[in-house]
Amino acid sequence: MNDTYDVVVVGGGPAGLSATLVLGRQRRRVLLVDAGEPRNAPAAEMHMYLGRDGGDPAQLLADGRAEVDAYPTVTRRAGRVTGVRGALDDFTLDLDDGTVVRARRLLLAGGQVDEPLDVPGLAQRWGGSVFHCPFCHGYETTGMALVVIGNGLAGMLAAYVRDRFSDDVVLATHGPAELPGWVAANLEAGGVRVVESPITAIDGDLGALELRFADGTTLARDGIYHRAPTRPGTALAGSLGATVLDDGTIAVDECGRTSVPGVSAAGDAARQPGLPDGVTLVSVGAGSGVAAAVWLEQELFRTGLPVAPGQG
Repeated sequence: MNDTYDVVVVGGGPAGLSATLVLGRQRRRVLLVDAGEPRNAPAAEMHMYLGRDGGDPAQLLADGRAEVDAYPTVTRRAGRVTGVRGALDDFTLDLDDGTVVRARRLLLAGGQVDEPLDVPGLAQRWGGSVFHCPFCHGYETTGMALVVIGNGLAGMLAAYVRDRFSDDVVLATHGPAELPGWVAANLEAGGVRVVESPITAIDGDLGALELRFADGTTLARDGIYHRAPTRPGTALAGSLGATVLDDGTIAVDECGRTSVPGVSAAGDAARQPGLPDGVTLVSVGAGSGVAAAVWLEQELFRTGLPVAPGQG
């Protein structure tokens, strides 16, 4: 078993790398454990990251790894944390290579995993010609013939895409439409056609896609939007007893702290209770990692003071 780290960061995406950079610069002994499976791996570009708009997300991570590696108190290793136990100032973590490490604090930044509908051809095109976010990809689809795959409240995405980016938008509900009245009214007002027949397959590439339906019809489109359900990238928060919200995100306070003392969370996997679904952008994830690490550093400093605040 290695010596105790000040912080073990689980997850090497923008949130985890940013947190590690902050802590490394404060000369904290940090271990970053990275499974190497970023959520935006299929995407060729990222957007709304000031100074890197349109840049390669893989290059951002490569640059981030090089930056944290420059700090001598930081150790970065590939792998997964398979188990964790213990409490404040004395956590024990099992890694998938059999290594066991200890930490005073934990920062969970394992992100989320998208789970597209089980439609042949959909997952294979994820991030290439199937997009989940109009903020991330909308500008690049301006003027295209688009289809939004979704039902219920998710059907409102078609009205938004129609309003912002294209005059030719179809909503495919992949089965009987279950649209709230106000959603259906907005779709009708925008001229969005609704196709209810289940999708049996998707063929082609960006600019030349074809959706095939169970009723024998087909639909030619340039691009697809689909807001897929997600699941947490790691179940460690629940195994520690931290509060996990109904959507699977980890409940944190304004400082990024979970309900378990000594355990923080950042990035797509974390959300403050009472707030709407998080804005899962690369820049926001990086920022939340910075904020959580700053508060972690302050906590570590205060607990190390020879005279506690309010005494002496």
